[in-house]
Amino acid sequence: MPDNVLEVTGLHRTYGTVRAVEDVSFTLREGGSLGIVGESGSGKTTTARIIVGLERADVGEVLVHGRDRTGRSRGRAQRLARARAVQMVFQDPYLSLDPRTSVEAVLRETLRLHFPGTDHPRRVRELLDQVGLGTRAADALPRQLSGGQRQRVAIARALAVEPSVLVLDEAVAALDVSVQAQILNLLADIREQTAIGYLFITHDLGVVRCVTDDVIVMRAGRIVEAGPTAAVLAAPEHPYTRLLLESVPRPGWDPDRIAAARRALR
Repeated sequence: MPDNVLEVTGLHRTYGTVRAVEDVSFTLREGGSLGIVGESGSGKTTTARIIVGLERADVGEVLVHGRDRTGRSRGRAQRLARARAVQMVFQDPYLSLDPRTSVEAVLRETLRLHFPGTDHPRRVRELLDQVGLGTRAADALPRQLSGGQRQRVAIARALAVEPSVLVLDEAVAALDVSVQAQILNLLADIREQTAIGYLFITHDLGVVRCVTDDVIVMRAGRIVEAGPTAAVLAAPEHPYTRLLLESVPRPGWDPDRIAAARRALR
């Protein structure tokens, strides 16, 4: 049985009177894939940002391989070590890439920062091959790449530091459906090749069904349901989870009925 790579216990985060995250706890096993599902304002992205270290929890604990990430980093070496442990891929890769910097330069800069003594040209080639781009893309600028190619570069940059956990925050939401499938297949292949754990932050139940082993459903900052993905989506127990499933358009879909159900949950 694989060990837990990520353990989150009792996270709380408030902004004034708003409880963005309230008593959130879960685990992610090594090589596992966990989805965090919820609508805008559910607290899923705030939870992800706390895990990555972009925000601090008011209360709670985040452990990666048993090491605490909730305290302040002491010195440059510890900051870099924390950054290597958990990486994040955002929704819009164009905004997270310097438009003036080539793909190769992006990857070399990351490698120089974290692994100054390695063979950077060889590792750049390995990363480009790993994400299905190849060396032909090395000299390209972000504006010369498609959305799917840019997201592959963002994934390569995250993988460059050999993280234990990869947080994907709506990472395929801005892509066409066919390109989404390509990126999700790529991520599935990478997970088979490595022991990396995935944390998918998404509102898309199709993505969750396709690429996660387990899922937690968040509403108003709290977890309302959790379990194996197949079981939760096949027989949801919480009314909010059922509402999310019923909100997916399909033949016979009635938006007025969904709106009425949503009002009843308030």
